[in-house]
Parts: sequence; C-alpha cells; structure tokens
Amino acid sequence: MEEMERGALRERWQALLENKDLRNLKIELIEANEVDVAEFMADLDRDKTLLVFRMLPKEEASDVFANLDSEDQEVIISAATDRELSELVEEMYVDDAVDMLEELPANVVKRVLKTARADTRQLINQFLNYPENSVGSIMTAEFVDLKKTMTVGQAIAVIRSVAEDSESIYTCYVTDERRVLGGVVTLRELLMAPDDELVSELMSTDIITAHTTEDQEEAVQRIMRYDFISLPVVDQEGRLVGVVTVDDVMDVMEEEATEDIEKMAAIVPTDKPYFQTGVFETWKHRIPWLLLLMVSATFTGTILGIFEGALAANAALTLFIPMLMDTGGNSGSQASVTIIRAMSLGDVEFRDILRVVWKELRVAALCAATLTVVVFAKVILLDRKGVMVAAVVAVTIFLTIVIAKLVGCTLPMLAKKLGFDPAVMASPFITTVVDALSLLVYFAVATQLLGL
Repeated sequence: MEEMERGALRERWQALLENKDLRNLKIELIEANEVDVAEFMADLDRDKTLLVFRMLPKEEASDVFANLDSEDQEVIISAATDRELSELVEEMYVDDAVDMLEELPANVVKRVLKTARADTRQLINQFLNYPENSVGSIMTAEFVDLKKTMTVGQAIAVIRSVAEDSESIYTCYVTDERRVLGGVVTLRELLMAPDDELVSELMSTDIITAHTTEDQEEAVQRIMRYDFISLPVVDQEGRLVGVVTVDDVMDVMEEEATEDIEKMAAIVPTDKPYFQTGVFETWKHRIPWLLLLMVSATFTGTILGIFEGALAANAALTLFIPMLMDTGGNSGSQASVTIIRAMSLGDVEFRDILRVVWKELRVAALCAATLTVVVFAKVILLDRKGVMVAAVVAVTIFLTIVIAKLVGCTLPMLAKKLGFDPAVMASPFITTVVDALSLLVYFAVATQLLGL
C-alpha cells in the first residue's frame, strides 16, 4: 500500500471514530495491518487510544501493542486491569515483551511482570539478564523444534500444533532429549518428502549458529552472509535456546546504523525517537562532543600562533588555509566512512590493515595528483599569485590528501582493535586531527620553499 493510501485510510478511520461509527471502525481495524493500526493510534489522545485498543480482539491487540511506542504502551498498561495485562503479555512474543519492558519505567515493569504467569515471568527475566546488544537479548523463544526419530507426517503435525504460537515455522530445528541442536530442516523439505520418511534423513547437520553472549551485529552479519531467514541461538552447552529472525535483524540494522550516524556526527547515541527526546536531553547528547572538539581545535589556533610571523611575512598564505583544511578533512572523512562501513559489514578486519593502507595510498596519490594540478593552475590564473606561492599550496595539498587518507583509514581500524567504536573516529574527530596536520605541513613547506 502506498503512503498516500495509508494516509487516506487513517483519515477514514479518524472520521469513523469522530462519527462514533465504532462497529465499522472495528471491522476495518481487524482487517488492517497491525503497523498501520499502531500508527493510527499514535495520533490519538489518551482516551481515544484506550477506546480503540479495547475494541480490538485479543490476538490483534497484542500485535498492535508490540508496534506502539513506549509512551502509548505505558498509557495502555496504566489503564489495563491485571487480568487484561496478563492476557496481553501472554499473547505477545517473548522478544517483543522484552523490548517493551526495556523501554518502560521500573514501576511499570514491576507491575507487568507481577501479572504474568510464573513461566512467562521466568522466561522474560532470563532474556532481560542477557547483556545489552547481545544475541540473547534479541532472540525469540518461540520456534519449532523436532526430533530426528519423527516421521515427516509427525513433524508436520507438530508444526501445525505450534504454528500459531511460533514466530517462524519455515525453518525447523532438530534437537535431542537435552535440547542440544543436532540438525536443521526446512518446511519446504518436509512438504516435498513422503510422510513416512524420517526427519533424520532430511535434516542437514551443517549448522550455522550464534551464541547467546555474542554481539548482535555478528549474528546479523551471519544471517546476511548466508541469506538465512532465521539463525539458531545456542548456549555454552550447545542447547537450542532461541532463534534470531529477519525482523530482529532489521531492527538491529536500523539501531546500529542510527548509532553509527550519530557517532559520526559527534552526537552521543540515543535510543529514543527525535520528538520523544527532550531539549535538555538532546543538549546532553550533543554538548560533550562539541566541548571536546572545541578544545581539540585549539591546537589549530596554537599552530597559527606559532607561525604568526610567517603569515605576516607573506599574507597571501592566509587565503589558502580554509581550502587546505577543508580538502584534508574531506579526504580523511571519505576514507574513514568507507572503512567504517566495510568493517560493519565484515568486509574488513584489523588483519587487513596493510592491504587497506596500500589501497588508500594509491587512491590518495591519484586524488592528490589531480587536485595538485588543478590547485596550481587556480592559484596562478584565478588568484593571481606567484609561482612559488602556487607551488607551496600545490605541494601542501598533495601531502595533506595523502596524510588524510592514511589517517582516515587507519584510525577506525586501530580504534576497533583497542575496543572502541570505529564510528567515534569518523568525520569530526578525524577532521580535527587532519586540520592540525595540514597546517603543520603547510608551514613546513612554505618555510622550505619561501625561506620564511
């Protein structure tokens, strides 16, 4: 459905609600996608949100609830009875319930867990105890597991019996009595096989897994590399405890991309939507990096102060400082962003650092040679400066680009090796480093060629 059609649909629902035509509104909401219903409810006030939510059947209500933002979820939880809350939690997939609880205030979480069944509460607490951003924290416990002694007919019967409560039934996992993962078989393979054939004859024992304590990004890369729709998650004993599905992968990719973009823009990452982040909180996320970058930029002023006499002797040099600094910063940013992206996709590891340096060195030489010719002609023909000044600017820009490319490609890799997020070494930080280096190179070349 196109965005315009969705907008028109929400307007129609709004009209039905305003006209109190709740019967037709309920019929349309039940037939609609839960994401569209959640977006419709997000624009309503508290009373109407509760009214619409209580119109939905239990199963549809839990699907819609999982797609609401934390503020709307809290509104519904605060108005729900203990029985309604218990039914809601039991209808939700465990990973959705865990995601919800991680965003809610502690007192609300306590009430939700109190109303849940003992086994559900134990499972949710188990998920909540996994390290943040680990595979265990994003996996789901609703999956299909079979035994290798089953026939295809028995396996399909099992799938039918658990399909409604399973988040994914297309890939089935074969476990033994201790729940140790022994094989994997797809629903397609089962449907194509005779009913009396054993699961052990169909299953593949070449299994790609993830561990509960692994970083979630590693699981995402594994799913992307092998084109899986789900990935089994095992504990230290090899027992199957959950699966990571494609929708989990999409959430992680969005979360990690947002975090990297914020870090590359010199902002402390936040997991809240823009309009749900207050002005003071936004200030807190932005000011630390601004202060750090401002202080680090004083090195640039210090360098200019040291060479104040050289600038006074040849004032024309001052004209080209912004161009040299901007070109160096842009060159470093190009390399750093490329390498950070390659590392996030698993294309580049620290062991590849020499190959990366060699490639970036050749790229830098080509870029620098091109810009050197252009800037030399510009300084003489457009800026009307002498040949020696043009030579100083041209040599500086060549060296600056080479240095910037090398700094831009190595710093993120070194940061990751030392345990830091490579995104921290993106544009703002690298630009500051390259600015200082480009000025040092500029004045060193000017001193040599102009005898300052």
